[in-house]
Amino acid sequence: MGKVDAGTIAAPFREEVRSKVAELKKKGIMAPLLVGILANNDPAARKYAEWTGRACQNDGIRYDLRVVDDPIDVEATLLDANDDPRVHGIIVYYPIFGQVESFSGSSQDDYLRDTVSLRCDVEGLCHTYRSNLYRNIRYVDPPRNEHKCLIPCTALSVVKILEACDGCYDAALPVGRKLEGKIVTIINRSEIVGRPLAAMLANDGAIVYSVDIDSVYRFEGGRLHKGDDGDSPEACVRRSSIVVTGVPVKSYQLNADWVRPHSTVVNVSSFKNVDEEALLAVPGVNYVPMVGKVTVAMLERNLLRLFENYHHPDSNPYRGNGGGAAPSDKAPWYESTLQRDNSCLDMITKLEGRIKILRSDETTSAETVSKRIKVMQDKIDKYYEQM
Repeated sequence: MGKVDAGTIAAPFREEVRSKVAELKKKGIMAPLLVGILANNDPAARKYAEWTGRACQNDGIRYDLRVVDDPIDVEATLLDANDDPRVHGIIVYYPIFGQVESFSGSSQDDYLRDTVSLRCDVEGLCHTYRSNLYRNIRYVDPPRNEHKCLIPCTALSVVKILEACDGCYDAALPVGRKLEGKIVTIINRSEIVGRPLAAMLANDGAIVYSVDIDSVYRFEGGRLHKGDDGDSPEACVRRSSIVVTGVPVKSYQLNADWVRPHSTVVNVSSFKNVDEEALLAVPGVNYVPMVGKVTVAMLERNLLRLFENYHHPDSNPYRGNGGGAAPSDKAPWYESTLQRDNSCLDMITKLEGRIKILRSDETTSAETVSKRIKVMQDKIDKYYEQM
């Protein structure tokens, strides 16, 4: 198969998205709205935001990129999007606090991931979705099991790529065993890619080696094991028929001599983690140099799943008609005055609770607290106007 074009793999998923958006519009329902939040100068994050915007425009999805100059204001921007009934999905372009000096350090990014509402978490990275993934819980509404959980879109893109590559997934085997007999090495253990991907491939039956800068772990038989003494990165790659690289630095290079013939290598990093010419000289190798186009397709797919689970007028009359009315309008999705008032009171209660917490926050500057409270108070006033 040689070098694999991720755009070819993304195409049918993008077509499926366009078809579903067209069906919504035929029914008089506006396309879902995705909000992107960008608060850094990371070139990869900015490129991802540009790709997202172009893809959404081409596929009929509404996209609103909100650029935040000061990272300290990201949380307020995120909460505002969470609470806006017109917003159906949110993506935050990381890293934010991981890039600059801050009191919270890089862990503030983890806090922000868990702050995104599961109703809007198009990346599938909040605590609920991550926890369900690691426990192999595939539905968000047990015991009915009508609505599937969201999967982190970059990790999901790798799975879809592997499904399309010869010799990886065995479609004849049942769910949970389609990678049975396969050994996988993932050189990345981030919360965005490496960890969820390792869990997903292990849930599909593979033995997975998770390689980080100073340690190796092995997923096998439904359990996580510390790597053995012989589990060096080289040894893991030499055993594997599937290798995923995601090292976010230009200096890292996977030794192509470690790669077995007829293996599949997927590069998730924005940098080329392997010498392409040397790798393609390995007999029968499949090489996917970039996953971005499939990742964006999975992002759009996740957005439509969120819309169907929580925002479609047939699934939840309190959340909206697909974005057809502003919060200050008399929203047509409320079937009665009682529904409208209960929904507004619920939002007012949540906002007042957040204001109370902000007023007791001694770690944030008074100016920032005042700004956030004003934003929330303005929203409370709008909800009162609807009642």
